[in-house]
Amino acid sequence: MAINGITQNLNQVANGTNKNSGIVENPNSVLDKDSFMKLLLVELQYQDPTEPMDSEKILSQTSQLATLESANNTNKAMEELVNRLNKNMDMGSLAAIGKMASLGSNAVTLPKSGPAKFEIYFQEEIKTGKMTITDKNGVIVREIDLDGQAGKSGVLAFEWDGFNDSGEQLPAGYYSVKSEYLDADNKQQETQFGIYPVESVRYEDGKPLMKLGSSYVPMEYIKEFF
Repeated sequence: MAINGITQNLNQVANGTNKNSGIVENPNSVLDKDSFMKLLLVELQYQDPTEPMDSEKILSQTSQLATLESANNTNKAMEELVNRLNKNMDMGSLAAIGKMASLGSNAVTLPKSGPAKFEIYFQEEIKTGKMTITDKNGVIVREIDLDGQAGKSGVLAFEWDGFNDSGEQLPAGYYSVKSEYLDADNKQQETQFGIYPVESVRYEDGKPLMKLGSSYVPMEYIKEFF
C-alpha cells in the first residue's frame, strides 16, 4: 500500500471516520486508549514485510498504551471518590438537623447607624434574668432585663440601640452578648449569641446552608456541632 494510503487509513482511525460511510464518529479527534490501540494495529497491518517494525518501538507504544490506560483508570477512580465524598458530605449535613451548632463567637456587630439586631436561643422557658453586653476588653457596657421575655423560649430576636448604661452612644464595632436567667423551675441557665439548634438544611449550588434561627448559614461558618 502506498504511503498516502496508509496515512489516510491512520487518519480515519484517529478521527473515527468510517471509510465505508464517511461518517465522522470522533469529531473532536480525541485519542482514547481504544483509538491508540487501533493505530498500533493499523501500523502492524500495513508494515513493510521486508522491514518489519522495530520490536522496541512496539514495546514503547504498548507501554504508552498501558500508561494511558492507568491514567484513565486513575481519573475514573478519583471522580468516583469525589462523588462519594460529596454524597457523604450531604448525608453529614442532614445528620446535623436537631443538633446544636456554634459559630465560634458571641460577638454581634453594632453598625455606625441604627441598632444592632441579633437573635439568642433560650433552650428553657424564661422566668427572669438579664442580658449582658460587653466590649472587646470584656467591660460590661449594658445590662438589659429579660422580664419582658418571661414565659418565652426558643430563638428570640433583640435590638440594642448602642447606648451604654449611662446613656452614652458607643462606637460601632463588635460586642459580646450573653444571658443568664432562671427557668420555670427556678434553675439557673445561661446562653449566648452564636449558638443555635440546626432546624433544617437548604442547598444552593450544591452547597449546604444550615438554618440557625431565622438565617441560613454556610456550613464552613459553623465551628462546632454538639
